[in-house]
Amino acid sequence: MPQPTMQLGGANAGRDTLAVRLKSRIVLLALFVGSMWAVFFLSAAMPFLDLNRHGVVPRSLSGLQGILFAPWLHASLAHIAANTGGLLILGWLCMWPRLSNFWEATVGAMLGAGLCAWLFGTSYSVHIGASGLVFGYAGYLIARGYYTRKVLALIVALLVMASFGLSLLIGVLPLDPGLSWQSHIGGLLGGILVVRMGSSGGSRRR
Repeated sequence: MPQPTMQLGGANAGRDTLAVRLKSRIVLLALFVGSMWAVFFLSAAMPFLDLNRHGVVPRSLSGLQGILFAPWLHASLAHIAANTGGLLILGWLCMWPRLSNFWEATVGAMLGAGLCAWLFGTSYSVHIGASGLVFGYAGYLIARGYYTRKVLALIVALLVMASFGLSLLIGVLPLDPGLSWQSHIGGLLGGILVVRMGSSGGSRRR
């Protein structure tokens, strides 16, 4: 006679599901940001590799590789440390409600930041760093609140604007020749456009 199987209650199942979702996001974000630190330590330990040359070089065919590699390249410990907080906080918020949201924001920010730096950056300069991703995540979260009009998304958008609004404004202005304002504004626009295109597609389907 077959033994009866035990079914978990709804509350326990819900807690287990939430725990799995939290764990998967924590692991992904740790690996994502950790990989940037790993590349930084490798670059610092082996300077002869000159990894930073793989950043975005404006209007150079070889410089297009920086669209993919630039977020993993940083000039100094202060540089990567300054980007880490934004990557962790804003990246975490982009992971909800679905992990696909994080990848959408990441791809949009990388393409926007890289292409804008390549098109409008100063000739013979090299653009590196993950700040374009930070700006892209912020743009994605703000735009999601605006376009979806969902209560939680609006709350997150307002919190992002309150916490990062001044930094976003200063970062897209050409005030410091050592900062890539081109990648900042490109990342911001990339994050916004991803949400805008998704919103348009959803409206057509409805």
